Amino acid sequence: MECPSWPRGKKLVHLDLKGAPPRVEYLHELIELFSRLGADGLLVEYEDMFPYDGELKLLQATAQPAYSREEVLSMQEFAKSKGMEVIPLVQTFGHMEFVLKHRPLWGLRELAPCVGTLNPHSEDGVRLVLEMLRQVVELHPGLNTLHIGADEVYMLGEGEQSKLWLASPGRTVEQLFLSHVTKIAKAIKETWPHMTIIMWDDMMRGMNKDILKGSGLVGLVQPMLWDYTTDLDVDKTVSLLEMYCSAGMSELWAASSFKGSTSVYTCVTSTQRHVENHLQWLKVAASLSAAINLKGIAITGWQRYDHLSVLCELMPVALPSLAACLQTLLHGQLSAEAQSKVTERLGISSVEVEVMERYLAALQQQAEAVREEMVRLFPESTAQEWLEEHVSPVMVPLQRITEEIINCVKEMVP
Repeated sequence: MECPSWPRGKKLVHLDLKGAPPRVEYLHELIELFSRLGADGLLVEYEDMFPYDGELKLLQATAQPAYSREEVLSMQEFAKSKGMEVIPLVQTFGHMEFVLKHRPLWGLRELAPCVGTLNPHSEDGVRLVLEMLRQVVELHPGLNTLHIGADEVYMLGEGEQSKLWLASPGRTVEQLFLSHVTKIAKAIKETWPHMTIIMWDDMMRGMNKDILKGSGLVGLVQPMLWDYTTDLDVDKTVSLLEMYCSAGMSELWAASSFKGSTSVYTCVTSTQRHVENHLQWLKVAASLSAAINLKGIAITGWQRYDHLSVLCELMPVALPSLAACLQTLLHGQLSAEAQSKVTERLGISSVEVEVMERYLAALQQQAEAVREEMVRLFPESTAQEWLEEHVSPVMVPLQRITEEIINCVKEMVP
């Protein structure tokens, strides 16, 4: 089914810096490429690569140096020169592993074994989050939009303080979640009244509109609904977006994926899988009512499933997927024209694979010529034995490598 192109709003590329952070020079090359491919914004998840200072300096990475203040500013200036908005993503509730793993901050966890979830009752925890936000915002001059995360808040309600809070009649885990996010959002608005606040939506999906309306969160945040699957349920997703709209949250975002969502340890990105995800999102966008203001889509590229997980596929092997996904959004399908633009803008050529195939074919011809000469002098069995002993150990690995290269290219290049 051919869909209209992505209707409106931003097309953000997600930079997940909690694994394999690019060197600054390469980061600039990537931003240049993202712009050429059709993106007009970056969703930057710094985690421990941000140059936190003062009491937060312990949050900086130790495996490699965090980016310097000058490098963060340089990245923003370069992105702006390419017409790209930079939106930082700072986790404020769940997935705070890079914060709560540090021994001095263990006491801020919701539950001791759960490294990622902040205790929503801890005033010290709230102060910590607000200081993180302050430092990030201040190092992004002219910032207008901020993403506060808040996805996958595991084991919320399991801590002792939460259990005590929930023991009061009528209180629920949903309210506990909403109260913390609302507190953070209000604090942001008090300090930066102009700031647009985005948050992940998944913790709100099971809530009804009345709970959302009564939370105080409506008007403070714009939910970003994420789904990275190839079989995204279009009707269900449309209904969910319409529910948010009916609750008063009419400004909404989508989030797709171009890498890092297939499996925790994927090495080579499957372009087709991610293109199919975007085709489903195009169907969603085409089915929304006029009441919904779709602000844009974040094309996520996860580098780890979480801070303590292994690396997913690296950025270079995922660039064909990103290019194909962006062209799919721009054309409504991965048409021949879209594919041509992908290969043109990435400079992809099939020469390397063709050279390997030709080289292997030449070796096979030479081996066959040797066999034919040998059978003139010896029995067929002697020729076969000699070839298996001296030629096959070279030919078979080459054949396997060539087949693997071809399969990888088919996965990566549409």
